[in-house]
Amino acid sequence: MNTITNLNTNSIGGPSLPPALTNSPNAQETGDASFKNMLLDSIKQVSTMQQDADHAVENLFTGGNVDPAEVLTAVQKADLAFRMMMQVRNKLVAAVQEIKGIQI
Repeated sequence: MNTITNLNTNSIGGPSLPPALTNSPNAQETGDASFKNMLLDSIKQVSTMQQDADHAVENLFTGGNVDPAEVLTAVQKADLAFRMMMQVRNKLVAAVQEIKGIQI
């Protein structure tokens, strides 16, 4: 069963100097691709956690050999990961809206 600790928190902070700030012509593409991949990987991890929690609940209700405390923990971790992902999404949407509002 996946846990919230499987979510790579080191990749959330990102590198100290983004590749987009270097002078190489492909730096912007590399930075965009890595940020995109990080977001997609995080979404996949949250989805996997939710699916694992759903399977654990299903096993609990069908009489499977699972510990109810582990099921509750899996559900809570999946919920926390989902809410964190929603906050990241909200911050990204707010940043895009703010950038759209900038007048040159």
